[in-house]
Amino acid sequence: MEPHLVPWLRDRYPTSNLLRVGIGDDGALLDLGECPRAVVTTDMLMDGVDFELAHCGPARIGRKALAVNLSDLAAMAARPLAAFVSLALPASVDLAFVKSLYLAMDRLAAEFGVVIAGGDTNCWHHPLAVNITAIGQATEAGPLLRSGARPGDQILVTGAFGGSILGHHFDFSPRVAEALLLHRQYELHAGMDVSDGLSLDISRMAEASGCGAEIDLERVPIAEAAHRLAQRDGVSPRDHALADGEDFELILAVPAEVANALLDRQPLSVPLTRIGTFVERPGLWQLQPGGPPLPLEPRGYLHGTSG
Repeated sequence: MEPHLVPWLRDRYPTSNLLRVGIGDDGALLDLGECPRAVVTTDMLMDGVDFELAHCGPARIGRKALAVNLSDLAAMAARPLAAFVSLALPASVDLAFVKSLYLAMDRLAAEFGVVIAGGDTNCWHHPLAVNITAIGQATEAGPLLRSGARPGDQILVTGAFGGSILGHHFDFSPRVAEALLLHRQYELHAGMDVSDGLSLDISRMAEASGCGAEIDLERVPIAEAAHRLAQRDGVSPRDHALADGEDFELILAVPAEVANALLDRQPLSVPLTRIGTFVERPGLWQLQPGGPPLPLEPRGYLHGTSG
């Protein structure tokens, strides 16, 4: 459903003097007068989709719910400011459960200077749902959009990919500080976080930018968890890295000369890796030694699908 719904919503609710960047990016950009360049993002996590309440405690759920929103702010190189928390609580949970959920959010909020500013709570006879709306502020350099990649830009990524279901999808660190540092000190053309799958999200960035992308699969950094998961299910570690999702690392479109400097300096506490190039030809492609690029199917989690 999502690939069809988002374009319809984007056309129906266009940008304006107030809404500078609207539906279709990692967050919206608002001009609120005394708080210009306000970035607003929201994510809903649901039992049975984003976590299984029977197999994890409220603390991990609360932390993840805030962390995924902070990751969206990181994708746009925005400094986090505040968060609003809305809960649909199963009637079976008690007050201690809810407090544990909030206390985990508090710890992460304190780490990133975020104020929990309000929200809403309801009870129902259905699974737990947690929705957070986070507000940040873009720097004077402006927000880092997914639509700014240009042919010739290098595709750089932070960290490693795959196997997030083994725990990383709860325990990851949003790349807020990394995004702010890079956007402040280097020329970046586009950014996005990897939530639904590396290959799928690169294809989305390329499409939003009106270009294509070539990936060198040999260069994709593979997480140790992807190797462990591959031993269990027989899917290759590389396939896990390309499609698992919920890595919450950054994809960056960077001019070639700037990419070379970044790779030499490695200014972050997490590795930066070049895995490909944005190109004029639309679509997603995999590089082949001694041959032309071949089509690469974007794979990952598609919201609103079933079966």
